[in-house]
Amino acid sequence: MRKMRSSLRLELKLARSLWGEIGGLKSKQLRELMSRYQLSVSLGDVTYVDHRWYVTHSGLLRLAARRRCCGIKTSVQKQLSDSLNNRWVFKAVVYKSSGSTGFFGYGDADPTNTSPLVRGAEMRVAETRAVNRALRKAYGIGLCSVEELGWLTNSPSPAGEKTQPVKPPNANRSSNGQPKLRDRLCVLIRQHNLDPNLVKAYAADFCGTPTLKEASRELVESFISHLATCVKENRDGLVCKLNSYAQPVEVKL
Repeated sequence: MRKMRSSLRLELKLARSLWGEIGGLKSKQLRELMSRYQLSVSLGDVTYVDHRWYVTHSGLLRLAARRRCCGIKTSVQKQLSDSLNNRWVFKAVVYKSSGSTGFFGYGDADPTNTSPLVRGAEMRVAETRAVNRALRKAYGIGLCSVEELGWLTNSPSPAGEKTQPVKPPNANRSSNGQPKLRDRLCVLIRQHNLDPNLVKAYAADFCGTPTLKEASRELVESFISHLATCVKENRDGLVCKLNSYAQPVEVKL
């Protein structure tokens, strides 16, 4: 219980450093998300946009893995899609167990409700939105996912609501509004009292690069997810692994 409270405090501290002062009600909502669903700010499971919490695609997938989701099936809705105009509609079905009838979700994407940054990838955005909606229904999450936002001024979201322009990210956020990988890694190190130098050495070895700085973002993100899983499932084993990266100390005779 004490460890959980300490973890919550660190997550809230990181949230404030990323998004500024968060009101009492919003802090309470974040605590509820972390305690009920084990969503994490440091891992990028949730983000804060225009004074509202949003769950992320990666956060929903990690939640599904923790709850032992049996499977996710997606299919393009050809009768509703228009490939010439880059308009796509997908249907997703989430099966929580082998006997589940499935939880359905639909997602659409076209150039009018997606960011110019993902222009040409509307089909993938539509599939992601469909999966997110199905996962939110399956696990009872009332938050909208950040990938479902229209992002453009007054562009409609999949729920038919109008969205406001997204403010430019501050220095502590990546371009998609999520915490920087460095911040997420630092929180993990502090939460679980790990040696930062050994973690960096392990990360470089995991990514196959001479130093952590030379690793790609995808590799670093993969390492952070790996580290988070290891520290939760077998911290002692992880510590032994980290100790193998310690430099031997020369003893002078």
